[in-house]
Amino acid sequence: MRALVLVDLQYDFCPGGALAVARGDETIPIASRLMPHFSTIVATQDWHPPGHKSFAMNNPGTKEGDVIDLGNTRQVMWPAHCVQNTHGAELHAGLDRSKITEVFQKGTDPQLDSYSGFFDNGHTKATGLAQWLSERWVKQLYILGLATDFCVKATALDARQLGFDVFLVEDGCRGVELRPGDSERAVAEMRGRGVAIVESGAIGA
Repeated sequence: MRALVLVDLQYDFCPGGALAVARGDETIPIASRLMPHFSTIVATQDWHPPGHKSFAMNNPGTKEGDVIDLGNTRQVMWPAHCVQNTHGAELHAGLDRSKITEVFQKGTDPQLDSYSGFFDNGHTKATGLAQWLSERWVKQLYILGLATDFCVKATALDARQLGFDVFLVEDGCRGVELRPGDSERAVAEMRGRGVAIVESGAIGA
């Protein structure tokens, strides 16, 4: 059994959003093209409270792009984004919501970020995604979304650690690129950890 995992295809990560990923909206038609080939489709959704500690505005003396210690993790300071119940946090309307089986929200703990669709960044709390997939006998995950070098990578690596066979749909991802080459390095790291790198055109029913 296989599933398609759509990572954070939300307005705030698309052009014009609060944390826009360059050409992030180009992932939407690729996701839409793949959805009919899967009977199980899950989406992750960044869903931050307004006071989230990953926001630079909530950490006086920091600026966007700084990295600080937050609990037991190193945390990039981001602009406020994907705030609960705002337009920016909504899944992109270009996705056919009727085909999405389940949505898993993450980043809801104001003290700790969650890049992965499976756990928070400290690996202290699970989102429920792994159990949900296991209950449906899903063994293979095809992952795409935003952003390659953060939430997509974290989701793919956790999935491998949990024993899933993982396929990264590379043309269905775009990266933040805080440093030039971050996305390329992320793909190399995923490949090195056993993630298969595929293109959307090679995926059929």
